[in-house]
Amino acid sequence: MIRNAIQRFMYGRYGNDQLNLFLIGVYLLLYLVYMFTRWEAVYWVSFVLLLGALFRLLSRNIERRRTENAKFMRAAGPVISWLRLRRNMHRDKEHVYFKCPSCGQRLRVPRGRGKITVTCRSCGASFEEKS
Repeated sequence: MIRNAIQRFMYGRYGNDQLNLFLIGVYLLLYLVYMFTRWEAVYWVSFVLLLGALFRLLSRNIERRRTENAKFMRAAGPVISWLRLRRNMHRDKEHVYFKCPSCGQRLRVPRGRGKITVTCRSCGASFEEKS
């Protein structure tokens, strides 16, 4: 019963996206800073961020919210992909990652094979590395 009421209320509204998650994360971080420092300015900035996230979440102007999120993703996309790559490299204990000296492409080779010749799939350059 209550679930249907929430679904009906949210129908036609934008919902959540990456920009909202970022705003809520920054809000939580600033609120944590406020809890330790008791600076009123930090509290009000965090409160405005929370209101902005709620406004975006409940907005019916879907196209505008998508445009805002696309701009955010263009700006934050390289940072997000770099963090994902670092996380994957840290988790992957079976492979070693190299960067092609010609084109900069990231290459993954099996770990523990000694000195091997690596051929880049994008540009075809060959180079020797220790795995």
